[in-house]
Amino acid sequence: MTESTARPGACRFLDETLARTLAPYTPGEQPKDVADLLKLNTNENPYPPSPQVVSALAAQDPADARLYPDPEATSFKQALSETFGRPTSWFSVGNGSDELLAMSFLAFAGQGIAFPDVTYGFYPTLAGLFGRKVRIVALHEDFTWSPDDYHGIRETVVIPNPNAPTGIAAPLDDVRALLAQDADRLVIMDEAYVDFGAASAVSLLDDFDNLLVLRTMSKSRSLAGARIAFSLSNPEIARVLEVVRFSFNPYNLDRAALVAGAAACRDAAYFEQTRERVMATRERTASALRGLGCTVLPSAANFLFVRPPAAVSAPRYISQLRERGIIVRYFNAPRTSGHVRVSIGLPQDMDRFIAASAEIFDRKDA
Repeated sequence: MTESTARPGACRFLDETLARTLAPYTPGEQPKDVADLLKLNTNENPYPPSPQVVSALAAQDPADARLYPDPEATSFKQALSETFGRPTSWFSVGNGSDELLAMSFLAFAGQGIAFPDVTYGFYPTLAGLFGRKVRIVALHEDFTWSPDDYHGIRETVVIPNPNAPTGIAAPLDDVRALLAQDADRLVIMDEAYVDFGAASAVSLLDDFDNLLVLRTMSKSRSLAGARIAFSLSNPEIARVLEVVRFSFNPYNLDRAALVAGAAACRDAAYFEQTRERVMATRERTASALRGLGCTVLPSAANFLFVRPPAAVSAPRYISQLRERGIIVRYFNAPRTSGHVRVSIGLPQDMDRFIAASAEIFDRKDA
């Protein structure tokens, strides 16, 4: 975020209530000059989009850019239906999962929203934007949660699974118990990273009508720049999201995004191949970092949450990595300030990162 977008500033036209609650999200750094820079800070997939996506986009007539996209997202929803074995009426679509989160906070959080204290930074931003009451639920000492933590909470619950920024995945039985706890409370499972090793709550949709699952194609489908996301839920919830979407921006996915999303769905082989590669590289990197004296949380995402050895603070680690041309992410908050988040790159990228870490820690056995 630039200084000009960090806060609304003094503007006499700004709504006073919004001015008190507006707290913009800070995206990960997107450096303009990336020559020789290893970017491991925003959890982008190191592999390119599916060849089928590339071919489908190449086949599009640029002259069709004059035409509006399909507001119903028909072809994309059909591809999603084939992929997940659900009717198209179970899906809504978003310009990135952040837009689906925004629509959900607007539509379903009138009584408030509850989420973990260590979580995705956009949740408090959206709550402030829409004036939603927030209930913070502390994660356990080991950064996990249990259904009992939410007992008696009536507000809508949103949980990232796997968690961001820790990468820890909740067992499906815990999600089931959370849903069963209160049939009249909506639970939103934000599954941006689920394809890298966690169990999806999609399998619970037949048993619980108080479940909304949000998914994105930014991570496991290598389409972060296309801004494509979707939700799965019972048709009643999906219909509400579609009404909200049509009340705000029915053309939220452009023509290229709809084509790319459908093509990505249909290339299951490439999806499996690339996510397996990312998971293998993640585990190898985690093992190497532990060998260097780091504490690495168990991850089911395409990143690692790492505490460097005691002799090296997290800010120093980040600074010295930057001096070596490597960018990682830091969250300067009480429970996370001792860690850094490291996105998983190509195998050779992580070799470079491991070697740099060993040098910083003054270890010769990397």
